[in-house]
Amino acid sequence: MMMKGAHFPTAAAFALLALATFHLVSASDPSPLQDFCVALNTTQTAVSAVFVNGKFCRDPKLATADDFFFSGLRIPGNTSNPLGSKVTPANVEQIAGLNTLGISLARVDYAPNGGLNPPHTHPRATEVLTVMEGTLYVGFVTSDNRLFTKVLYKGDVFVFPVGLIHFQFNIGKVQAVAFAALSSQNPGVITIANAVFGSNPPINLDVLTKAFQVDNNVVQYLQKQFWYDNN
Repeated sequence: MMMKGAHFPTAAAFALLALATFHLVSASDPSPLQDFCVALNTTQTAVSAVFVNGKFCRDPKLATADDFFFSGLRIPGNTSNPLGSKVTPANVEQIAGLNTLGISLARVDYAPNGGLNPPHTHPRATEVLTVMEGTLYVGFVTSDNRLFTKVLYKGDVFVFPVGLIHFQFNIGKVQAVAFAALSSQNPGVITIANAVFGSNPPINLDVLTKAFQVDNNVVQYLQKQFWYDNN
């Protein structure tokens, strides 16, 4: 028996309710649903034929302490190269236990008097740089071409926002060392000069001469150089 004054939802109301419910349940989880997801490196055809945005997970019962350990950052990087710098990463490729945790580290060593970590970007991460030894001139460029720079000393911290071109340059007379924390398990790195003039195959000559407003010979010279990768 229908109660006087009662109101029952119409078909349209049910549809709206269903749509709202679907929207809520289809949203991604704000945090992991398990303690960890140790990356699984496998050569099995069935698995390797599938590409995922990240890494597959190993059975957590098979995880060990070594999955969360990396000793490489204690070792100074070899700066005897054209750039005078060396980046030692500690991301999911080195630490399987970082998978799904959204963070990684790197050590950067700089040779005295001009060691350079050249202009580059991390397409998937913001970077927080802490100077451990030495003096660095650092900076980044915004999307409207504003340059933010600072001279950093031991203990100083500087932030490079995600995706923006940035650099570090050793202006001191001694070796410099910095540690970087990045907001991705696999931040990626695109070094500007390498990407523009060292791509494979090369970018069309007409594109580069017009983009940089220089003679063909200048671009050809730059494309013939050996672009060293310090990563």
